[in-house]
Amino acid sequence: MLEFFSKHLENAVNEIAKLPGIGKRTALRLTLHLVKADKIEVAALTTAIDNLKEHLCYCKNCFNLSDKDVCDICENPKRDHAMICVVQDIRDVIAIENTNQYTGVYHVLGGVISPMDGIGINQLRLQELFDRIDAGGVREVVLALPATVEGDTTNFYIYKNIKDKVSEITTIARGVGIGEELEYADEVTLGRSLMGRTSFESVYVKR
Repeated sequence: MLEFFSKHLENAVNEIAKLPGIGKRTALRLTLHLVKADKIEVAALTTAIDNLKEHLCYCKNCFNLSDKDVCDICENPKRDHAMICVVQDIRDVIAIENTNQYTGVYHVLGGVISPMDGIGINQLRLQELFDRIDAGGVREVVLALPATVEGDTTNFYIYKNIKDKVSEITTIARGVGIGEELEYADEVTLGRSLMGRTSFESVYVKR
C-alpha cells in the first residue's frame, strides 16, 4: 500500500487510478510528472478534458463521437451511404478508418449482447440501426463485431431482423483472429479482412 505525505498528492493519485488500466503506481508516476510540468502544460491538459466533456457528443446518425450533431463521416458526400458497417464501439471506427479500405458509413452499437454482463438488446443501439434500414436506401450491411460468442450472437440477432430488408449482409473475413478485438488487429490484416468480406448467410447460416 502506498503511503502519502500530501493529501493533495494522494487525492490526485486516487482520481487518476480510477482510469481503466491505470494502477496506483502508474497513477503516482503520472501525478509526479504533472507536479514537475509547468502550469501552461497542466492547464492545456485540464482545458482539453473540460472541452471533452463540454463539447464532445454522439453523432445522431451513427453514434460515432463527434464535435457536432452529425459526424464528418456521415456528412461526407463521397462516402457510400448505402453501405453501413456495424461495429461495437468508437475504437473500431478508428481502427477501420486507419486501413483506408472502407468507404461506407458506420453504426456504433455501444457493445454486444452479453447476458452475463447484463447487456441485452435494449442496452444497445439496435433499434436505431433497424430504423436506419427501414428508412430505405441501404444496400449492404457489414457486420464487423468481435469474433467472440457475444459478437456472433449479436451478429445473428441483427441478421434475423434485417435479412429481408437489404440485398447484402456481409461479415469481415476471419483474417482477424477468433476472440480478437478489431482495435488490436494490425491495419494490413484488418484492411484485408474488410476487402475479403463474405456473405454472412454462407458463413453462419447455411453450415
